[in-house]
Amino acid sequence: MEGIVIGIVILVFSAILHEIAHGWVAEKLGDPTARIAGRLTLNPLPHIDPIMSIAVPLLLIFSGSPLVFGAAKPVPVNPLMLREGRKDIALVALAGPLTNLGLALIGALLIRTVGSASPDLSSVLLLFVRFNLALGFLNLIPVPPLDGSKFFSIVLPEKAAQQFFALAPFGIFILFLLLLATPVGDVLNSLIINSLQFLIM
Repeated sequence: MEGIVIGIVILVFSAILHEIAHGWVAEKLGDPTARIAGRLTLNPLPHIDPIMSIAVPLLLIFSGSPLVFGAAKPVPVNPLMLREGRKDIALVALAGPLTNLGLALIGALLIRTVGSASPDLSSVLLLFVRFNLALGFLNLIPVPPLDGSKFFSIVLPEKAAQQFFALAPFGIFILFLLLLATPVGDVLNSLIINSLQFLIM
């Protein structure tokens, strides 16, 4: 039970940093909406979504899923306030996954330097790296409303991009279908495991 609690805390903290990164980059590009809404904070309360932050990760953990992920509430972004439209939307989107991949790298460096001092610390750091790799790679999948869809959309004509984003309400169902009924889940899990092994070698 303690391990599950630690896992949820790591996942929620990592998802919060993911969302803060979106808001911080958006503000640098002209949109202060996230800051005004009080979302550029490490206080977990404004960020936690009962379903995606708690229920989904617990369901995946207890079901024995090899891939565990979750999410915080998306930070509000006003595209009309971004200086360069779709380009800036893509940069804001990319900030989240890159933050998670950066956190995974930091965690791996800590494993190499201080992890050997304590098996328990090493286990926690290993979980930290794995979850951040999962959040980083998963969010790069080009399925609306995942971050990868916003980055992918810059190569689409504007009308096609609008039609593409119309899939967003069904995105979570499309994602689960891809992960459970296609090779995408296995490929993603292999990518996470191989990246984890590479980082901590």
